[in-house]
Amino acid sequence: MSRRTAMGLFAALAAASAFPGGVKAATGGRLGAPEPFSWDKLVARARDLARKPYVALAESTHAAANYDAAGKLTYGDAPTIAGNVRLFPAVRGTAPKPVRIAVVEGGQAREIVDTSGLFVGGGNTDAVGFRVMDASGRSDWLAWQGASYFRSSGGRDQYGLSARAIAIDTGLAKGEEFPDFTHFWIEQVGADAVRIHALLDGPSVAGAYAFDCRKTSGGVTQDVTAALFLRKDVAQLGFAAASSMFWYDQASPPRARNDWRPEIHDSDGLAIWSGNGERVWRPLENPRVARLNSLRADSPKGFGLLQRDQTFDHYQDDGVFYDRRPSLWVEPKGDWGPGSVGLYEMPTNAETLDNIALFWRSDRLAKAGQRRDIAYRLTWTSNDPTTNSTSRCVDSFEGPGGAPGSPPLDGVRKFVFDFAGPALAGLGRDSGVTPDTDLPKGAIVSAVAYPVARSEGRWRAMIDVRSAAVAQAQFRLFLKRGNSALSETVIKAIET
Repeated sequence: MSRRTAMGLFAALAAASAFPGGVKAATGGRLGAPEPFSWDKLVARARDLARKPYVALAESTHAAANYDAAGKLTYGDAPTIAGNVRLFPAVRGTAPKPVRIAVVEGGQAREIVDTSGLFVGGGNTDAVGFRVMDASGRSDWLAWQGASYFRSSGGRDQYGLSARAIAIDTGLAKGEEFPDFTHFWIEQVGADAVRIHALLDGPSVAGAYAFDCRKTSGGVTQDVTAALFLRKDVAQLGFAAASSMFWYDQASPPRARNDWRPEIHDSDGLAIWSGNGERVWRPLENPRVARLNSLRADSPKGFGLLQRDQTFDHYQDDGVFYDRRPSLWVEPKGDWGPGSVGLYEMPTNAETLDNIALFWRSDRLAKAGQRRDIAYRLTWTSNDPTTNSTSRCVDSFEGPGGAPGSPPLDGVRKFVFDFAGPALAGLGRDSGVTPDTDLPKGAIVSAVAYPVARSEGRWRAMIDVRSAAVAQAQFRLFLKRGNSALSETVIKAIET
C-alpha cells in the first residue's frame, strides 16, 4: 500500500465517530471463550513459533473491493471494542492480510470471532488492524495497519511518519523483509491509556511485543518491550525502526523540486544523542540514487526523525499540514552496547511514498537460534526532544559559492547553517565563536560564524567549499568557542 493511500484511509476513519457503548455493546457472541493471557505466555508462543517453518499470512477472501468500498465500511458510527478501539477492514490490493485480535480484561483474553456490526453497514469482513479513539470518539491517536507498522497523531492530531517493530536488511541489495504482526491483544488501562501486545512473524524472525501507550497534552508515549527469536541469520537487524518521507526543503537543489509548495516533508532531519554525549543533526536529503548511511551510535541515549520546522508559511499546505507532523524520538532502556544508526534515503519525485528509513543496528551479528531482548520508549511530539544547554541547527541552506552580488565562484558550493540555543545567548562577533569542520583545509575557501542581524539568539555558520578538493561523501560542522562546543554537530551530505 502506498503511504498516501494509507494516510487517506486513516484520515477517512478519523472523521468517523465511535459507538459509545464500548466493550459491552460489542460483546454478545462475537468474543470467544476466555483464555489466560500474560507476557510470559506470549514470549513462549513466539519462541515456539520460531522453531517452526514460516507460513505466510493468507489474504482475506472477503475484503472490501477497493478504497471506496472500504470507506463505506468506516464512515459514520460503528461499535468499539476494548473501550475505544475501532477496526480497520481488509481492502483488496492495499491491506489484504487479516489479523487476529483479542480483548484482554483481568488477565483473560477473548478473541473476536465475529466482526459483524463492528463496521458501518454490519458487514462481517476481516480486520487488518485497528485504531485507538480519543475520548470524543471522533478522532484517533494510535493506529496499527499493515506488516509491523504503527503510527501516532502526536500532540497536534496529525499523522505523519510511521514506526516499525523491526527492520530486516533495509537498504541492502538482497532486498528488505517485512514481517507481520499476526495477532493483537488489547487492554484498556485508562481513559487515555491502552496496553497492546502483539505477535510478530516473518521468514527470519518471530517475536513478542508489548506497547504501553499513553496520550498526554504534549503528545503520545509508548514504552516498548520486545523478545525476538531468529529463525535465520540476518545480515542487518534493525531495532526501533521508523519510516518517513522527505521530498525537498529550502536547502534542496532545484532538480529535486517539482511542486508549488515551498517545502514538502514529514521529517526534516535525524537527531542522535550518542552515548559519549555528542549531539548530532543530520538534515535529510532526497538523493540522486539510494544510499545507506551508517552513523556511529554506541550505547545511544536517544535518536529519532524530527520535524523541527513547524512554520505553516514554510509549507503553505492547508490540506495535509506538514507543519503539524509529529517528531518521533527513541529513548533506549538499558545499555544497547556498540552499534550504529542506519539512515536509508531513496530518491523520490513525489510525496506519495516513504523514502526515508531509520533503525539502530548492533555490532553483534544476528544468528539463527538467538534470542534478542530490547526495550525503549517512543515519544510522538511536536516539542523538540533535543533541546538542551547547547544550540541546535534550526535551518540550513545551500547555493553557489562566493560573495553576494559577485559572480559565483566556479566549482565552489556555499553551505549555510543557522543555530539557536542557550549556549549562544549574549555572545557577539567579538566573542571568539568559530565554525569547526573536518573538511580538508585545501577545500575550504572561507568559513565564518556570526550572529544573524535582527534575530536575537540566532547564529549563522557559512562555509564555501571547493568541490574538487573533497573526497568524502559528507562533512561535519559545529560551533565552538575556544575548546568548548557550543552546538550540536551537523553532518551534511555532499552531492556529487
